[in-house]
Amino acid sequence: MTESLPDMPVQRTRLLDPPLEYDQLREEQPVTRVRFPNGSTGWLVTRFEEGSEVFSDPRMSARRPRHDTPEGEVSEADNEAPFNPTFVMMDEPDHSQYRRLLTGRFTPKSVGKNLQPYIDKIVEEHLDAIAAGPETFDFVQAMSLPIPCLVICELLGVPYEDRDGFHHATEIMMDMSHSREERDSGAKWLIDYITALVAKKRADKATEGLLAELIQVADEEGSFLTDDELIGMGVLLLFAGHDTTASMIGLSTLTLLTHPEQRQDLAENPAKIGPAVEELLRYLTIVQFGLGRVAKEDLELGGQRIRAGELVVVAMPAANRDPRVFDNPDTPDFDRRMTRHLAFGYGVHQCLGQNIARAELKTVLPRLFARFPNLRLAVPAEEVPMDTYGTNYAVKKLMVTR
Repeated sequence: MTESLPDMPVQRTRLLDPPLEYDQLREEQPVTRVRFPNGSTGWLVTRFEEGSEVFSDPRMSARRPRHDTPEGEVSEADNEAPFNPTFVMMDEPDHSQYRRLLTGRFTPKSVGKNLQPYIDKIVEEHLDAIAAGPETFDFVQAMSLPIPCLVICELLGVPYEDRDGFHHATEIMMDMSHSREERDSGAKWLIDYITALVAKKRADKATEGLLAELIQVADEEGSFLTDDELIGMGVLLLFAGHDTTASMIGLSTLTLLTHPEQRQDLAENPAKIGPAVEELLRYLTIVQFGLGRVAKEDLELGGQRIRAGELVVVAMPAANRDPRVFDNPDTPDFDRRMTRHLAFGYGVHQCLGQNIARAELKTVLPRLFARFPNLRLAVPAEEVPMDTYGTNYAVKKLMVTR
C-alpha cells in the first residue's frame, strides 16, 4: 500500500510570504514526512535549529535526488543532473578540494577589490539609462537582470552579448512547470555554450577571468580537475551566479516599494544598508522548495528517527521565519540584531557567491532610491506577476514609475 502523506506546501497566498501551512508545521510537526512535488517522499524540516543541524551534520550527504521536479519524475534516471554538478553534490574531503579552486575569487576582500569598482560603474550606467528613458519601465529588464548578468560575465570571462541566450536557457532549465525534456534542453544549451567557450579560450590561450584560471588548472599535468568537471563548474557558476541575485534584487525592490516605513528608514539611515540586506535575505529567502540532504546512517532529528538513505529537505523560507529565533519574523526589521540566517544555506556548502550577491544588493538598493525617491509601482501589488514555478521565487516583471 502506498504511504499516505501530506504534500509539501508550495502554494503562496501572500505576495512576499512563504506558504502559510509552514506556520502550523513549524509549531506542531517541525520534522515531518511529506510527499514532495515529484511524488517522492522524505522528511521536511521547518525550524531554524533543526535546519541548521541538517546542513552541518557530516552524517548528511549532499549527494541527493531531486525533490522539486514535476510530479512523476521520481526514477533514478530522472533525478540525475544533466550536467556534472561537481562540488555542490560532493561530501568531504572531495568537496573542499574542488571548492578551494574558487574560494579566493569570492572572499569579501576579493569582491571589494576586484568587482566592487565594476559594480559601482555599471549600476550608475543603468541608473543613467533609466533617467534618460521612459518614466514607466520594467525594473527587471532595466536593472535587476542585467546587473547580475554583467557581474557574472565579468567574473567568469563570458561575453556579455551572450546574456540573452544563457539567461533564456537558465529560465527554461529552472522552471518546474516545464517538462523534463524542455528543462534538459536548457541545460544542454548551457553545456554546449560553456564547452565551446572553454575550447575557444584554450585556443586563444586566454588568461582573463575565472574560467580561464580553471582551464589552466585542468591543463596541468596530473590535475584532478577533468574537463567534464570544468564544464560543470562553468555551467553552475553561470546560471546560479546571475539568476539568484536577479531574483533577490527584484524582490528586494518590490519589498521596499510595498513597505514605506522600511524604505524611509533606509533612506534616512543609509548606514543601515548592511543589516537591511541581511534582513531582506532572511525575510525573502528565495529558494522556493528548500535544499535536500540524504542521511548516510540512522540518526535522530527533532525527535524523529531518520533512516539511512532517506531524503531530508530544509524548508529555508520557513526556517528563516522561525519565531524562536527571530522576533516578529513576518515583518522586515532593519534594526534586527541577527547572528545568521539560512538564506545561503549553512555549513561547508554555504553559497559560494554570497559576498557577490551582498555587494550587488548593497550597491543597487540605496542608489536606486536615492536617485529616484518617488519610485512607485505602476500596477497594484497584487497584479505583479510572480515566478512560482522556478527554483527561486522571483518577480517576472516589475513595472514601476520614476
